[in-house]
Amino acid sequence: MNTALERYHQKIAAAATQDMVLNMGPQHPSTHGVLRLELITDGEIVKEVIPHMGYLHRCFEKHAESLTYQQTIPFTDRMDYLASMNNSHVWVMGVERMLGIDKDIPKRVEYIRVLVCELNRIASHLIAIGTYGIDIGAFTPFLWCFRDREHIMGMLEWASGSRMLYNYIWIGGLFFDLPVGFEERCREFIEYFRPKLAELNELLTDNQIFISRTANVGVLPLDVAINYGCSGPMLRGSGLKWDLRRVDNYSVYPELDFDVPAGTGEMGTKGDCWDRYKVRVDEIEQSVKIIEQCLDRLQKELRRTPDFDPRAKLPRRLAPKAQDYYMRGEGSKGELGFYFITDPTGKSEIPFRVKARGPSFNNLSVLPEISKGIMIADLIAIIGSIDFVLGELDR
Repeated sequence: MNTALERYHQKIAAAATQDMVLNMGPQHPSTHGVLRLELITDGEIVKEVIPHMGYLHRCFEKHAESLTYQQTIPFTDRMDYLASMNNSHVWVMGVERMLGIDKDIPKRVEYIRVLVCELNRIASHLIAIGTYGIDIGAFTPFLWCFRDREHIMGMLEWASGSRMLYNYIWIGGLFFDLPVGFEERCREFIEYFRPKLAELNELLTDNQIFISRTANVGVLPLDVAINYGCSGPMLRGSGLKWDLRRVDNYSVYPELDFDVPAGTGEMGTKGDCWDRYKVRVDEIEQSVKIIEQCLDRLQKELRRTPDFDPRAKLPRRLAPKAQDYYMRGEGSKGELGFYFITDPTGKSEIPFRVKARGPSFNNLSVLPEISKGIMIADLIAIIGSIDFVLGELDR
C-alpha cells in the first residue's frame, strides 16, 4: 500500500460520526471537467477536500515515446485544449533549441506565433471568466464571454483550418502563413473588443454580489503558493509578478511592451478569489496590447511578401544530439514545461522520454490547503478561481 493511499484511508477513518462524506463530481458542472472531489463535511462546513484525478488520462507522455517530435505536436494541443497554441509553442521552442535552430527562425514567423498565442490566451481567459461568473450565479457574463470568444475561434480556424486543436506552429516555422486579410480582421476585432471588455468589467468585476462571493474567500498566501509550485494567475493573484514571458525572455517577448498584473487585495485580502479573477481580466488587456504591437510589425517592416515561405526553415531531419533539456513557457494557466531526454545515439527522431509539467496539476494541488473550514458554496467559488483543465492535469 503506498503512502498516498494510506493517508487517504487515514483521513476517511478519522471522520467523526456526525461528519458526512460527499462526492462532488466526476460529472458535476462546477468541477469544470471529469474531476471527483471527495468532501468530508460537518453540516455545510468543509473539513477536508480530497481530489481524485485520472479520469481524462490519455497517455500523452507514452505517446511521445513512440512518435517523432513533429508528430507529437497535435497531442500537445490536447493537453490544455483551451489554449492549444500556447502548448505547441512551448514544445516547438524546446525542440528548436535542442536542434540549435532557434536563432534562425524568421521574425515574421516569431511574431505570428506570439500573435496567435495571445489570441488563444484571451480565448482561454474568457472561458475562465465566463464560467466563473456562472459558477457564482451570474449568467449574462457567460454569454458575453462566449460571444467574444467565438470571434477568436473563427480567426484561429481561418488561419489553421481547425477550430480548437490547431497543429499550426511547427518546428522551424508554421503550417501556413496567415491568410490574406487576417491582420486587418484581427485589428477590427481589437477595436470591437476593447469596449466589450470595459462593459464586462462594469457588469462583473465591480458587481457587489460578485465581490461579496469572491473577496476574502479562498485566500492563498504567497509562501503557500510558492511551496505548492503554483504558477500563472494563481501565483500572480497572491502578489508575485512572476511571468515566464518576462523571466525567460523567450521568442520576441523582450521586444514587446506589456505589464505583469498581480493581486493587490483591492477588494479583500491579497490572494483571494477576486484577486485571481482580476489578474485574468488585467491579463486580457495586456494581451490586447501585445496583439496590437504584433500587428504593427506584421503590417509594416514584417509584412507579407510573395516569396515568404513559413516552412523554409523546417529541418529535414529532426534528430537532436543526445541530451536532456527542459523548456518552459507561460501558458494561459501558468508554467507549462517539457523535459526531454533525446535518443542516446542522437540518430532517432523519436525522444527516449518526455515529461510534461502542466500548471493545472500544481494549481489544483493547493485546493485542500485553502479549503479547510469553508462553506460548501465557497468551495465552488475557489474551484472556479483556479481555472484548471483536466486534459492537461491528467495528460
